[in-house]
Amino acid sequence: MPQTQHSPKQAPNTRDRAQNTPKPAPYYLRGSALNVRFNRFVGWLARHGVSLLGTAEMSVRGRKSGTMQRVPVNQHVHEGTRYLVSARGHSQWVRNMRAAGGGELRVGRKVRTFTATEIPDTEKPAVLRAYLVKWGWEVDQYFQGVTAASSDEELLAAAPDHPVFRITLTG
Repeated sequence: MPQTQHSPKQAPNTRDRAQNTPKPAPYYLRGSALNVRFNRFVGWLARHGVSLLGTAEMSVRGRKSGTMQRVPVNQHVHEGTRYLVSARGHSQWVRNMRAAGGGELRVGRKVRTFTATEIPDTEKPAVLRAYLVKWGWEVDQYFQGVTAASSDEELLAAAPDHPVFRITLTG
């Protein structure tokens, strides 16, 4: 029987062949209309030079469109290293970052390019705890009950749902 060639744009097989059951989709919590408007405002502020507690507007090249996509982010510094944490999960910016490997951070006229390396789940608990200490007031709702006070085991269990990128400023 001839094998069928699949085009690169075809959706990947999402079934677990051993169990023949659907694999769960990666965690992603879409923002409400109010969240979207608030994020646009925060991004606008960052573009105009106002950073709220370290926020910046991140630009990353779209993996399909090739155009720069912008989103406000909470930069996080833990033990002298910069990170970007996706509180909402495997969002579009995360998928674009995996493909692009870096981007730009903007606050006003200051634009800094960076490279990004996704860290493994085993390295995430300390970063997530520190992130939740600083940003928990804003992002706790996306962590499904996990907080800065959660155990290391709980943070490790939540780690696959929250991509974390170590960023290195290059410009």
